[in-house]
Amino acid sequence: MSPDGLPPLREIIQRHGLAAKKSLGQNFLLDLNLTGKIARAAGDLASSTIVEIGPGPGGLTRALLFNGAAKVIAIERDERCLPALEEISAHYPGRLEIVAADALKTDPAVLAHGERPVRIVANLPYNIGTELLIRWLTTARWPPFYASMTLMFQREVAERIVAKPGAGAYGRLGVLAGWRTEAKILFDVPRQAFTPPPKVTSSVVQLSPREAPLKVDLSALERMTRVAFGQRRKMLRQSLKPLGGDALLAAAGIDGTRRPETLSITEFAALANAT
Repeated sequence: MSPDGLPPLREIIQRHGLAAKKSLGQNFLLDLNLTGKIARAAGDLASSTIVEIGPGPGGLTRALLFNGAAKVIAIERDERCLPALEEISAHYPGRLEIVAADALKTDPAVLAHGERPVRIVANLPYNIGTELLIRWLTTARWPPFYASMTLMFQREVAERIVAKPGAGAYGRLGVLAGWRTEAKILFDVPRQAFTPPPKVTSSVVQLSPREAPLKVDLSALERMTRVAFGQRRKMLRQSLKPLGGDALLAAAGIDGTRRPETLSITEFAALANAT
């Protein structure tokens, strides 16, 4: 038995025939020390509702509940994993809600609506992780429905999320994350901790919403970053021609010979507000 009184994860995976599916971006995290570390890093679990995406056989789910999460809402589209999750639910009566659904077609704000603060904690499937993050960063209502996000990504994606102006990894994702949140990499997770091992190192990123982000039209900012970083090696006077070029840059007070990776979030906001 594991420390939580449930069978070891490897036994669960074998008993239910849960070979990870590449098509679902699955890499199961079995290391109990690491799942516990992620759970503890997520903040105050005892008074929170946790939304977990892609729990698979439930390694992180178990760590969240074992470490005192008041409630976990686990969204899982792979029906093969549901019996394993039901075993966890039976072990922690009334604390685990299993939602058999595609996370891309599910609104966690609706599922987690209640009195407790909401924290998103997940080893996100690699193939949808960035798309989900952008959705949560660009939600219309702000402050958002969540108090924090503690998420695992490939190291390369994590570096893009936390990148600052001038860094090679700085781009659209860094602008959106930096605009609305304080983002930081907490720690790396070696590939050997997963089954099957991915080809790259992973990192756990924590994002905390800013109470008062810069005032800027969301659609304008998204369009500005998409166009600017779509041709990141070009000067802004060239890449921003479709949006107004020199006139736009003059209105925002920005030198057109600069390249997009040198602009601060405040400068991108100025450009977006000038459109």
